[in-house]
Order: sequence, then C-alpha cells, then structure tokens
Amino acid sequence: MTDPNWQQGSLVELEITGLSNSGEGLGRFQERVVFVPDTVTGDRVLVRLVRVKQQYAQGQLQEIISPSAHRVRPPCIVADKCGGCQWQHIDETFQRDSKQQQIIDALERIGQFSEIPIAPLLATTQIFEYRNKSTYPLARSSEGQVQAGYYRPQSHKIINLNQCPVQDPRLNPLLAEVKQDIQTQGWSIYDETERQGKLRHLALRIGRRTGEILLTLVSANPNLPGIEEQAQVWLDRYPHLVGVTLNHQPNPTNLILGTETQLIAGMPYCREIFAGLQFNLRSDTFFQVNTEAAELLLEKILQQLNLQGWEQIIDAYSGVGTFTLPLAQKVEAAIAIESNKSAVQQARENAEINHIENVQFLAGKVENVLPGLTQQTDMVILDPPRKGCDRRVIDTLCATRPKTLLYISCQPATLARDLKILCQEGGYQLTWVQGADFFPQTAHVECAVILQAS
Repeated sequence: MTDPNWQQGSLVELEITGLSNSGEGLGRFQERVVFVPDTVTGDRVLVRLVRVKQQYAQGQLQEIISPSAHRVRPPCIVADKCGGCQWQHIDETFQRDSKQQQIIDALERIGQFSEIPIAPLLATTQIFEYRNKSTYPLARSSEGQVQAGYYRPQSHKIINLNQCPVQDPRLNPLLAEVKQDIQTQGWSIYDETERQGKLRHLALRIGRRTGEILLTLVSANPNLPGIEEQAQVWLDRYPHLVGVTLNHQPNPTNLILGTETQLIAGMPYCREIFAGLQFNLRSDTFFQVNTEAAELLLEKILQQLNLQGWEQIIDAYSGVGTFTLPLAQKVEAAIAIESNKSAVQQARENAEINHIENVQFLAGKVENVLPGLTQQTDMVILDPPRKGCDRRVIDTLCATRPKTLLYISCQPATLARDLKILCQEGGYQLTWVQGADFFPQTAHVECAVILQAS
C-alpha cells in the first residue's frame, strides 16, 4: 500500500542529519532518504517532496523551522537561486569539516581503507573573491535585455548577475558593463532550444598575481559586426584587460568552448605567476581556479616528496604543466603526457618561458603512452579528470610498480576507487592524504595522496 505522505507534492518535516557529496542536506522520513538543497546538518525544516522514488526523494525547502548552529546568512542576494555556489549558507568551519569527512568517507566506504593517514584540510584565508576564471552563459530577458549569470540548479534558466562574490572582484566591472555593450551592439544571443542566434557565453580570466585580464566571447557564429572596434573600446576602458578573443562553438552541445579561438585585439592570453613561474593562460587553458590554494597544496606535496634531484618522474594528465614544471625544477628529468594537443603546445611554451629544459612533452592518451615509459621512472603523478584513471592506466602501474605515486583528484569517490585497486592488486601502501579547499562555498574538494610500493 502506498504511503499517502510519500508522494510528489507532500509536505514533510525533517531534521537534516548530514550532507551529500553534491552538497545537499540529507534527512530521513520513515527510513527513506530525502535530499534537500540549501540546508545544513542540524536544520529542522519543512520540505515539499518534488521527485519521489521508492527509497529516496528530492525535496524543496519550504520553511526553516529551527536553524542549525552551522547556518549563516549568505552575502549574495541570489545565493538560494543561483547554481554557482551550494554552501554560502554554511559557516566556514563546518564547510571544511564536511569536506574533510567527504574524503574520509570515500576512502573508507569505497576504498575500504581502515587507517587513513590524513592531514588537516588545507585552506587559504580567502573564502570569497578567489576564483580566477568565470564563464557565464548569456540569455535575453523577457524584456529583451542581455543577461549573464549562472543557471538555477537543475535548470537552464539564468540568474542574472552584475557581480559575483566568489570571483576576483576585479572582474565585476566587466561583467556588469560588457552585457550592456553587447546590448548596444545588437548582437544576437544564442537560443539553445531554437538553435538560433550567435553569442553563447562570456568568459573572464585574470592572473591573480599580475592583474592581467582576458575576455572571451563564445559564439555559434563568428561573424559579429563591429567586434574589432568594440574590443578596442574594452582595451581602452579597462587598463588591466590585455586581450579579447572570440571562440567559435557552432555545435549544439553542453561543451562551452569550440576548437577555434580567434584573437580580436591585444594578446591571446593573460599571464599568471604560480610557484614562482610564469604561465600564459588562454581562453581554453585548464588551470586551477584558486591560484593560492593550489600553491598551498603544491608546497605540501614538495615537503612530503622530499625530492633529492636525481629522480626521473612522469606527469600523466599534465595539462599546461601546472604541477609538471615546478616539480621538474626539483628532479633530473620529467616526462609530461597530455591528450589535448593545444595543452601540450602551451606546456612547451610555459617551459620555454621559464627556461625549464628537462621536460619531454608527449601528446597522447595516458593509457596508450604510459605503458612504454614506466620501467625507468621513480615517480608517476596522476591528475586525471573527475572520472578518474582509465583502468588500463591502473593496470600498467600495478604491473610495473614505480616506487612512488602522487595522485591528485577533484573527486574523492573515483580517487578511492582507483586507490583500492592500486593497494589491493598493485601492492601499494597509502602513506599520505591531504585535502585542500580549492572551492569555498561549494561542496567540491581537492585531494592529493602519496602511495609507496611495498
């Protein structure tokens, strides 16, 4: 018999007893789990059930009956509507405690580790105004005004923003004013339903240490009349803006950037200083969004590795050399593997800029390139995307067993999955775990671990 209270539209009262990996509050109603966004452990809430399954449901917060001691007032007026942050309503200490616990839970439940050598979570003092890159979808309001902002959760409806508390504040004037310039130019905005129109996204990137800004427009059609003149107006107006580029993305896809980027004015990159090295960041460059937190983690990694200068290392999933180049300065030689050819070329340029000559850059999929290289290496660095390592990469490491593995991950669940195989089948020992808060006000956490061959 169906419980009349366990159906879509029902109002239920819950106590929130935990947080999910995606940042939602967790409560229980009649032994079934209810996921409730915008809540925190300790909240007593009234919730409307909106998506109901046999053993769990998605809830929508209706009323906070009694607030948690961990609840704070968000500084952003659209924090409860915007999908850019999930945790502005949670105090700083509990955010970090929850991220540390997220790592522990994943390693215990998925990795089946019982004694976890985890260090206290790394964090900077800056919990707002830290993002060095923001990419905003564009739309038009019902009145025809150009809007830029983040989507509401579980929707493609834009919450219009003129500033964002988590991005570098030096980007806020551009966010507010460039929208108006797009409006004045009369450029069409892409409609993903009709697949008509041109402009899709506005991307802003800043070198935290240099202050240099790069502005990129993403368009389904690169023919924007007057773009050269407008780009020059922007360069003249914003002293720290060093370049304007136009990315062509004609495909009906959720991928933000297309493969072609055209320089309109100025430089095609902005410069960042990371670990004492210069990196040129283009519109399509993957680089950690929190420069300072990434540096903190790198410092801890170097302390733990205690490199002596004779080591031969491989950096798999090396990107533009963010971690490869600082580590290469401490060893005899390094090999960097990266499947994205543009990133490989950028990494070579970054090595040349910094006069680092002991790195060999290889383009290709890690699972294809790595097997022929691991026999003579002392350490392999893994920094895969959220889905973790391809199983063929794990099998190669289990078979060849380099002495040391450094695994950097933005997804504790896939990290734990891969570590379980490396330790149970490859004979590795987990010797160090370090979480880092790269993404304050969100549920995301970065983690680095060191494995030693036993």
